[in-house]
Amino acid sequence: MANRTGIYYWKCDRPDAFFAIRGQADSLQLDKGVHDMVSAFFGEDVPVRKACGQGNHLTFLADHGGHAYFIRVENGSDGDDYMEVEASVLKSVKTVGIPVPEIFAVDSSRSGWPFAYQIMENMPYEDLNRLWRAGTLDLPCIMYKLGEYVARWQELEYDGFGPFNAEKLRGDGVLEGLHKTYQEYYFLNMSKHLEYLDKKSVLTNQQCARIMELAEEYSYLLELGRGCLVHKDLALWNVLGDKNDIKAVIDWDDSICGDPVDDLSLMGCYHSGREMTSLLKGYESVRHLPENFEKRFWLHLLRNMIFKAVIRVGAGYFDRGGDFFLSDDGSRLKATTLSRINSAVAGLEGKMKITDL
Repeated sequence: MANRTGIYYWKCDRPDAFFAIRGQADSLQLDKGVHDMVSAFFGEDVPVRKACGQGNHLTFLADHGGHAYFIRVENGSDGDDYMEVEASVLKSVKTVGIPVPEIFAVDSSRSGWPFAYQIMENMPYEDLNRLWRAGTLDLPCIMYKLGEYVARWQELEYDGFGPFNAEKLRGDGVLEGLHKTYQEYYFLNMSKHLEYLDKKSVLTNQQCARIMELAEEYSYLLELGRGCLVHKDLALWNVLGDKNDIKAVIDWDDSICGDPVDDLSLMGCYHSGREMTSLLKGYESVRHLPENFEKRFWLHLLRNMIFKAVIRVGAGYFDRGGDFFLSDDGSRLKATTLSRINSAVAGLEGKMKITDL
């Protein structure tokens, strides 16, 4: 198994980058293996059907004993074992009152089956991104509630920073980040990401130099004594519910130990200043905003938009159209991506406020 020591964000930094996105992980042989694994878990033949997951994993559904189950499978060549980490994170998140699906089985050893898997509770709710795009979501209410939830899961603090050490978890039952300092994690692969965007003509060499200059100028704000739980893929498509209520926060498979501003900045990758105001009000109903919040917000928005730009270029998202979960228009997504990068730069330069997003 390979740990995530060299990974800033799995989807773009994994050894076999964009494996899941390319759709090359599917096969009849895999489908049979998943069927056999699920049937072995329940002790009888259980039909399995494909689900429509849009994340890092292949997804399936199964029904047994009057209950619906959601199955996630990772069969990449990189041998990732983070499903076990995610299962442990979910147990912890439940203890602070965050609604998440229950995991009934998880195994990343690949000793019984040639893939890692989770069998979990199926949550029969819409992802809120669909409701938002349909214009039926009470967004101020949802953002306020989500802000409360972010503040609550930040009660969970750990040693180390960045992705959690799966080997440490298996050996000692402890979640601990793989990096000694948060600065080390923040700058991990940043130069490589910027070089990629420069090579693909998404950013100019001058823009990349300015981004790195600003990040280094404000790097002292990344000196954290201890980190907290960060979802690291916080977006409405990873929140399930109805038009005015959150039923579950899902897909914790990129979670890390990091800066409390990070998850808040991730919502800034998609939402306006007005919407962010609702999110921050919800957060502040539970805890105070961190010190130097605004600069730290821009610093994290910048880093998050850089890795997202790498994914969007590498996966061909800017060429997509139709009913794509990020955008109906790839060229508009590219313009929005560049606009948010520029906003983060302007924010660090003191030329923009969060309410201006």
